[in-house]
Order: sequence, then structure tokens, then C-alpha cells
Amino acid sequence: MDYQHRLARQSDLAAIVAIYNSTIASRDVTADTEPVSVESRQAWFDAHNPTTRPLWVVDAPQDAITGSTPILGWLSYSDFYGRPAYAGTAEISIYIHEVARGKGVGRYLMQQAIAYAPNVGVHTLLGFIFGHNAPSLQLFNTFGFEQWAKMPGVATLDGIERDLIILGKRVA
Repeated sequence: MDYQHRLARQSDLAAIVAIYNSTIASRDVTADTEPVSVESRQAWFDAHNPTTRPLWVVDAPQDAITGSTPILGWLSYSDFYGRPAYAGTAEISIYIHEVARGKGVGRYLMQQAIAYAPNVGVHTLLGFIFGHNAPSLQLFNTFGFEQWAKMPGVATLDGIERDLIILGKRVA
């Protein structure tokens, strides 16, 4: 499929949160253990500035089998560590609607994020991924990200300690 993305709008926030919440039960993607509310994500949404830290969504094509799903996935650039000297580094997060996983949406968003990073003053991209999340690790590795850090056992999910892998790539 030929995907297209756009800047997220306020009206997309509920769908963004629904996609995020759909990943919680797997314990593979996020350290949240309970669903989050749209209200609790408002400040996060508002922190995404299109000129420095965009938040993108991929709209579902009209012929896609998604039922009432308005978007197939989303990507965010987020500040790393929040200090001025780190302004050229951004963490990227990619979340895909369950009906669109494995269909190239993540690859599309990753290509766009890498290509666009210099336009928002970003020279380094980071991904924070659980060590047991093989699909996400594979996606980042496919695009030349390297393991820059391993934080063993820093998360505990359902009584199981999980590693956090930090992957990085210089893009400019």
C-alpha cells in the first residue's frame, strides 16, 4: 500500500490513545500497565510542536479493511532528556493499529522520520524498546539503528523483570 501521513489534529487524540492502549496488554511495547485516558495524554499531545517535535498519523485508505478506524498508526518525535544541549536528539515512538501491524506502516513511518529529522533540527534519533519486543527491534535494526545501551531489568511487568534497549542512529 501507498501510505501518507499528516500532522495529528486534536480530533485524532482519541484514536491515538486507543492505538496506544491496544498495546498495553501484550506487555511488549509500553511500560504502562493500565489503559491511559485521552485527558491524561492531552499535555503530551500539546507538547508536540510541528516545527520541532511533530506528531504524525497515517490515515486509513478508504479501501482499507479497518472498520471505523480513522488512522492506521502514529509516530511522535519527543525530547530526549529535556535540556537545551540535547535539542538535536529526539526519541521516536511508533504505534500501529492492530489491523495494520505487519503491513508496512511502521516501515513507512520510520523512512519518513529519518528523512524528515534534519528539517526539525534533529541529527540523532533514539528508540527505547523492551529487549523482548522482537518486531520493534527488527524494525529499528532494519533502518541501521544500533544498540547504544542496555538497561537490564529496569522494568517489571507482571512480576517479570524486563530489559530496556536504547537504539540510536545519526541521521544528519
